[in-house]
Amino acid sequence: MKVLVPVKRVIDYNVKARVKADQTGVDLANVKMSMNPFCEIAVEEAVRLKEKGAATEVVAVSVGPTQAQETLRTALAMGADRAILVQTDQDLEPLAVAKVLKAVVGEEAPQVVLMGKQAIDGDNNAVGQMLSALLDWPQATFASEVAIEGSKAKVTREVDGGLQTLEVDLPAVVTADLRLNEPRYASLPNIMKAKKKPLDVKELGSLGVDTAPRLKVVKVTEPAKRQAGIKVETAADLVSNLKTAGVL
Repeated sequence: MKVLVPVKRVIDYNVKARVKADQTGVDLANVKMSMNPFCEIAVEEAVRLKEKGAATEVVAVSVGPTQAQETLRTALAMGADRAILVQTDQDLEPLAVAKVLKAVVGEEAPQVVLMGKQAIDGDNNAVGQMLSALLDWPQATFASEVAIEGSKAKVTREVDGGLQTLEVDLPAVVTADLRLNEPRYASLPNIMKAKKKPLDVKELGSLGVDTAPRLKVVKVTEPAKRQAGIKVETAADLVSNLKTAGVL
């Protein structure tokens, strides 16, 4: 069974994002980039499925600039067998990314697409669902546990009321939630081995996919800064202030 794992290069989660002076987007100049944390979880789960014998090959794929090869090398160091970069300098919208992934799925014919539920830059949480619709495959989102049993996948997902377990026929799209696993650190020997693993680079135009933008960013601004709090002497003063503020 082949597992396809889409991964995205994003601003490192430890870095505070800065908005450009002209408010057209986020400033990426001289900013540390890394693999999207939810994508790391998806790679880890795919590698674990291979280690259990449920999967035979793990293929990582990314859609982005040349620098995304570093992200794919990280996936290879974690245990993916090979990687594909669909190279483009465009900042693609979720629908366009889903269309590109559909084209890659058509070429690779995986039984499972296992991906992060969202990227921490746009926080759209849309590509997995869109890809499922485009492929007409069943989907199981926000997975906290994944088990492959023959031609079916059993996925446990967290919902407001507790846990929900779904069983979907393969091929299927599964998106990973935060508590699915704890991603491993790539060891130095595996990082060295990853340099020799195959990484295929395709130009976006070669896939014949319509990636024309359908959205327009009007303005990007930082969140409003919180006002400083005040100290009160007594509980009565606290209650009075809360009433004045309309909280009570």
